[in-house]
Amino acid sequence: MRPAANITRALALGSGLGLTLALGAGEVQAGGIKATAKAAMELFANNCFSPFMTAEKAAKTFALSGTTHDFYDLDPFSSADPSPATGRAVTPGTDRRCEIAFPSNHAEKAAQAAAEGLAREGITTPAPLPATYTETETTTLLAARRLNPRRTAIVHVGTRNGPQGTETFMLVERLLPTNDQN
Repeated sequence: MRPAANITRALALGSGLGLTLALGAGEVQAGGIKATAKAAMELFANNCFSPFMTAEKAAKTFALSGTTHDFYDLDPFSSADPSPATGRAVTPGTDRRCEIAFPSNHAEKAAQAAAEGLAREGITTPAPLPATYTETETTTLLAARRLNPRRTAIVHVGTRNGPQGTETFMLVERLLPTNDQN
C-alpha cells in the first residue's frame, strides 16, 4: 500500500532538513475528523518525546474527543514516579510507550509530525531497528533513533483497524538498555 520511499522521505525530513508540517487552515473543520487529527498529531509531536511526561499528564494532555491514547513509563528519565501500563500490555524489551490514535488515514502527515517532533527534541541519530519491530503494509514510518549512548526510541506511524474503522496511530517506545543494538 505504501512504497518504502515514504519511510525514507519521512526519516530524511526528521533528520534536520527543515521539515515544515503542511497542515493548512483549509483542511481544518471545527470539530471534524481533520481537526481532531491535526490536534492529535500536534499533541504527539509536542509531548511524547518529553522525558517529563507521566501517566497523569498523558491522561490530561491526550483527553481529546475522538482519540485514544496509551502511556506507560516504568523507569522515568526524570524524577517522576513510574507510570504503570494501564492499556495494552508492556511491549517486551521496552520500559516506555506514548501512543495516540485517531480516526481515518492521516498517516503521511502523522509521519511528518513525528519526524518534526524528533527533530525539535534533537533526537536525530539513527540506531539499528530491532528485529522485533517490522513494518507492515500500513506502516508509513518505522525508525529507531538514539536517545543517548545507552537508550533507543522506536517510532512507528501507520494505520490499523480501529473501533470505528481505519485509524491512524503514532507511537514511540523506549527500549530497555539490554535490548539496544550497539
